[in-house]
Amino acid sequence: MVEMTKHYQVVGNPIAQSKSPFIHAEFAKQTQQVISYQRACPEVDGFAIEAQRFFGSGGLGMNVTAPFKLDAYNFADSLTPRATLAGAVNTLALQDDGSILGDNTDGYGLVTDITQQLGWTLKGKNILVLGAGGAVRGVLQLLLEQRPAQLVLANRTLAKAEALASVFTHLGPLEVVEFAALPAFPAGHFDLIINATSASLAGDLPPLPEALIAPETHCYDMTYGAQPTVFLRWAESLGAGVRADGLGMLVGQAAESFRLWHGVMPEVKPVMAALRQHLKA
Repeated sequence: MVEMTKHYQVVGNPIAQSKSPFIHAEFAKQTQQVISYQRACPEVDGFAIEAQRFFGSGGLGMNVTAPFKLDAYNFADSLTPRATLAGAVNTLALQDDGSILGDNTDGYGLVTDITQQLGWTLKGKNILVLGAGGAVRGVLQLLLEQRPAQLVLANRTLAKAEALASVFTHLGPLEVVEFAALPAFPAGHFDLIINATSASLAGDLPPLPEALIAPETHCYDMTYGAQPTVFLRWAESLGAGVRADGLGMLVGQAAESFRLWHGVMPEVKPVMAALRQHLKA
């Protein structure tokens, strides 16, 4: 008997750059799933119309990227606890009763990449997160659940960081500072620095003191590319010996979406390796 093709898609604007079709095709091959996975690029005010069309025509699951994660949050009939805290949805899944569940798998992708793929420890560590935008909101719960000794949120605008932190302070110790206050920390104080600023996408760096970096400082950039990001190049120039980009986070959050849809968790490592080669091609 021929298995019916199951339909999925990723929605964003722009969307041509998305690696999700490549990743999910690899997962499907690995787990013997028969799927179609397409890209969709509605107008910036057209998410709900596209989502209704997709699920109304037999679609089973949708990944959501910028600028539609809040639209997806509002579109969902129900939300997972982590999506509720994140205030954003990157995964929609059709349920047996016809309702749409919204989830956010970004934090899962980040933490499993750091702890499982890279083998770094988060528990008991001093962690600095750069930025206070949606990317950070999607990962704070999972980071705090790892029970770091200290988690500091640094942002150009203090009020924005304070507003974000207020949602998560019940989960663990969370401090906020302006970038300008970072020199007050002792040299090499942070065990891990995570760059989640949108400036990185434009090839810019936030104003960071060089004393943040010591040889043992672990540096992670939530963005990725064929070449090291500007943040990772900066960290390397100052002697940071352990660095990683966000490619593993990307594949990890996709794997959790895949599990939500198909009930099976794919292997992440071979797909990370295939995607890294794909980027270099």
